[in-house]
Amino acid sequence: MRLPMPSAAASAAVAVTAAVAAALAVLPGPAHAAETPTGSSFTISDPRIKESSGLAASRIHPGVYWTHNDSDDGPFIYAVDSATGRTVARVTLKGIGKPRDVEAISLGPDGQLYVGDIGDNRGGTWDHVWIYRFPEPKQLGDVTVEAAQFTVKYADGPRNAESLMVHPVTGRVYIASKDESKGGLYEGPAQLSTGGTNEFRRVADVPWVTDGAFSPDGTRLTLRGYFIARTYPWKDGLPVGEGERVDAPWQGQAESVTYTPDGSTLMFGAEGEGSRVIAVPVAAASAPSTSPQPGSPPGASALPEPPAGFGKGALVLAGGLILVLGTKRLLRRRGGSS
Repeated sequence: MRLPMPSAAASAAVAVTAAVAAALAVLPGPAHAAETPTGSSFTISDPRIKESSGLAASRIHPGVYWTHNDSDDGPFIYAVDSATGRTVARVTLKGIGKPRDVEAISLGPDGQLYVGDIGDNRGGTWDHVWIYRFPEPKQLGDVTVEAAQFTVKYADGPRNAESLMVHPVTGRVYIASKDESKGGLYEGPAQLSTGGTNEFRRVADVPWVTDGAFSPDGTRLTLRGYFIARTYPWKDGLPVGEGERVDAPWQGQAESVTYTPDGSTLMFGAEGEGSRVIAVPVAAASAPSTSPQPGSPPGASALPEPPAGFGKGALVLAGGLILVLGTKRLLRRRGGSS
C-alpha cells in the first residue's frame, strides 16, 4: 500500500525503488517457473489493475483468476482470463461500507469468495477490519452483487495483515498478520456472523508474509513474503513442522499466491501495472527448510533463507528493498498516514 512521504525521504526511496525495479526486470525467474497444463504464467493487461494484491483460482471458470487492487479503487473484484491476461468480469460489491485497504481474496468450499479488507499500514491501529463475502458469479461479465460484511477484531489487539485464507474443507477463515519481527496466524470462528464482532485468535507464529493459500485438498498451507515462501503440512487446524522452502519467483512487491484448482501449481502475483503472474509447479517448487517452525519460542527464529539462485546481485536488490520498507516504517512512526 502506498504511503505519502516527505520530499527528501521520498526522493531517496523512489530512487532505490526504481533501481530495484529496473534490476528485477532483467533477473531470471526460477528455472521451473514455466507453462504447465493446468497453470500457465500470464500478464494482467487491464490498466485498472495497478495494485493486484490477492489471487484466487476460480473453480467454475477454468483458467480464470480473481484479483483486486489494494487501495483507492472501490468495491471492485476482477476476473482475469489467464489465457489472454484480459479482464472478463468486474464485480461491484454493494451492501458494504467503503473499502479501506483490501489485501486478500480466497474461495471457500461454499463456492463463495471471501475478500479481506484487513490492511493497516498505520502499524495496527484500526480497532476493527472487515471481510466481505459473495457467491462466485456463474456467468462472467460486469455485474453488481450483494455482499455480506463481517466485522473482525483480533483477540490480542489491532494489527496489520495482508493474508486471508479459507480452508477448502472446513470453511474456517484464517488471517496471517504482517510483522517484520514475528507475524501471527489467526483463526476465525467456525461460522462468521454479520450480527456482531468476529474474534480471531492467534494460533501460531508465522514469518513476515504478504499472502497465503491452502492447497485444494486442505493438507498444505503456503505462505509467501517479499523474499521467501514456505509450504507447511496442515493438521488439526495448525501448520506443522518446519515446512519446506518454496522456490518462488523474485517479484519485488510480491503480494499474492494461490493454487490452481487441481493443486499441481502455485501461482505467484505482484503489484504494478501489467504485472506478471508466474506459475511454479508444486512438485518442483519445494526444498528443505532450516527455519524454525511456527509457534517457536522467542529468540528461536532465524533469518529467512534466500530462494535458490538468489545471488549477489539479488541480495543487493533485497537490501535496497529493505531500505525502502524501513524508510516507510520510520515515516509511519513520525506520523505518516495509510
